[in-house]
Amino acid sequence: MTDLLAAYPVIYETDVAWGEMDAFQHVNNIIYFRYFESARLHYFQQTPLLAEMEVTGVGPILHSIHCRYRFPLTFPDRVRVGVRVTEMAEDRITVHHRAVSARHNRIAAEGEGVVVMFDYRRNHKAALSPTLRAAIQRLEAVVSGQ
Repeated sequence: MTDLLAAYPVIYETDVAWGEMDAFQHVNNIIYFRYFESARLHYFQQTPLLAEMEVTGVGPILHSIHCRYRFPLTFPDRVRVGVRVTEMAEDRITVHHRAVSARHNRIAAEGEGVVVMFDYRRNHKAALSPTLRAAIQRLEAVVSGQ
């Protein structure tokens, strides 16, 4: 399983809950977005983003997200979600997610989201801070070998 997530500097793990399954006996499609959200937050916790948000009021807001389902997750299982930033612009980042079934050692889903920095006090877009940009570059350098 390590190879399936080798390109991801941050990995979030959680158990598949029985209640996440639907009438078709697999994890409901919407749950993958929850896994991705939790994984993104775990990524952000490795950066100064949340601390900066408390001081400046500037933080992330999800602009768009999509998911490609590749293999159905079922209970019992443990899902590992890799997260990486694939693109940084002045005011946004593109985040790639990969969910892997621990039980089957298979990619269950992949997704990509665009996260925009938003000034919640002024109610408009904001730029990525230099410290956040540097922290993301450091995290991503771990897997790229730079």
